[in-house]
Amino acid sequence: MRYFIELSYKGKNYHGWQIQPDVVSVQEKVNEALSKILGESILVAGAGRTDTGVHASQMFVHLDTSATLDTASYLYKINAVLPNDIVVHTICKVASDAHARFHATSRSYVYQIYLGRNVFLTDTTWQLHQQKLNIEQMNKAAKILLEYTDFKCFSRAKTDVKTYDCDIAKAAWTLEGDLLSFHITANRFLRNMVRAIVGTLVAVGKGKLTLTDFIQIIESRNRSNAGTSAPAKGLTLTTIEYPETIKYAE
Repeated sequence: MRYFIELSYKGKNYHGWQIQPDVVSVQEKVNEALSKILGESILVAGAGRTDTGVHASQMFVHLDTSATLDTASYLYKINAVLPNDIVVHTICKVASDAHARFHATSRSYVYQIYLGRNVFLTDTTWQLHQQKLNIEQMNKAAKILLEYTDFKCFSRAKTDVKTYDCDIAKAAWTLEGDLLSFHITANRFLRNMVRAIVGTLVAVGKGKLTLTDFIQIIESRNRSNAGTSAPAKGLTLTTIEYPETIKYAE
């Protein structure tokens, strides 16, 4: 039977989501915990890949198992063996062909910048102090993203994707006190895309780039023209959407 598992994790101690040789990943820890609890080799497939140091308040994976999962008891057992910075929230049975990655219809991220210094947010925000940002200009630039689909200029150079097209449905900055947050939703994201966008938008906010420059960067399709990637620790995967018929099939 196939199940979807919803989990969250703090990325500070991991080299991203995906299993890699000789480093610790979130996927590795989840596989180990599930294999131990279920008594069989479990390999989960995630809804996407987060880079080293990036967090997720909502990630979905699917797994196949011969066991019938009593969700309440298994939630307790799985969380008991997982590290404290990874937590499983829900388990639900899905259709046998439901896929955590390919059936996702949208993904949302938030990038958080703290305008000052806050010792309690050092692991989850990019802290900019004594710097003034023109948030209105940053939002104007963010809105331009919705007019394009090819985002090669914001993609990591060495990647195996067949297309650089992404349909961005939302891109906007909000300010609450000293916490500046960038919210972005799309059907898919390229590797390093959100951090590259944030770094470039911050350059707009500092007055180093104009809106015309921002457009030219997108149309150049050249990563070297865009801004420096924002630090990983400020980025969190927040929401993954699925058709209800896939996610909750009996």
